[in-house]
Amino acid sequence: MPPILPTVGPSSYARPSSGRLLPAALALAVAVALVMSAFGARDQTTWLLETVWVMLGLPLVILLRKRFPLSGLLCGLLAVHAMVLIVGGHYTYAEVPAGDWVRDWFGLERNPYDRFGHLMQGFVPAILVRELLVRTSPLRGSRWLAPLTVCACLAFSAVFEMLEWMAAVIGGQAADAFLATQGDVWDTQWDMFCALIGAVCSLLLLSRLHDRALGYGPRT
Repeated sequence: MPPILPTVGPSSYARPSSGRLLPAALALAVAVALVMSAFGARDQTTWLLETVWVMLGLPLVILLRKRFPLSGLLCGLLAVHAMVLIVGGHYTYAEVPAGDWVRDWFGLERNPYDRFGHLMQGFVPAILVRELLVRTSPLRGSRWLAPLTVCACLAFSAVFEMLEWMAAVIGGQAADAFLATQGDVWDTQWDMFCALIGAVCSLLLLSRLHDRALGYGPRT
């Protein structure tokens, strides 16, 4: 039976390198989109609540770029996720035009952009958590890596739902645009389920690609 934990520590593997141009270009694109999204936003409070993660995450990634450079794959995924948050913040998740088109095209009862946003809430953080665990813990190669990654994504989704609950208690009806429940009493459960599906799909589809982006293999 193979060992559950690897015998070689994370430091024996190459640090990922995404170059300088790609992260800089992605950071600039996200920053520009964030600033532009503030103008004409449907609801300024909702815009702030939805995009605060971008406001916190982007400077953090920039500040840590030398001490902890992220893989090119993760940089790209984080940029895409930031754009999803920015669009949702600008229009509010229940009123994103692309979601209205999908709703009308497939005859859905609600704008599905919120569901897509929560799929991304699992899909992208799964690679972020995986990269952090692989590079800072002895879990590389462990059969526990994937389950713990999914658990971390579900935990983050649960915390986000608690924040929405807090916003509803404090803001009352003023928080409706942020909650984007669209009359669904099971919206919280659906949100966490979508995050779960997103995390599992991300690991199934991207784990091998992520391994290559991390430069797995003993250093020569």
